[in-house]
Amino acid sequence: MTGPTPATAPTTRICPNCDGFASAAITLGGRDRHGHLRTITAHCPACNGLGVTRTHRTREGARV
Repeated sequence: MTGPTPATAPTTRICPNCDGFASAAITLGGRDRHGHLRTITAHCPACNGLGVTRTHRTREGARV
């Protein structure tokens, strides 16, 4: 390839708590009078339903 190397975008880290599946539909075990399945949505508390975590870079010897 000739020319400069294209810049790479920073990669996002997948949330280790939910493995990227940040939201889940959970059935409540029944149907309403219209026949629809009753569900609620649960979000991962660690990533707030985003599925990714922010990348924190810590420098060695940096003050906290």
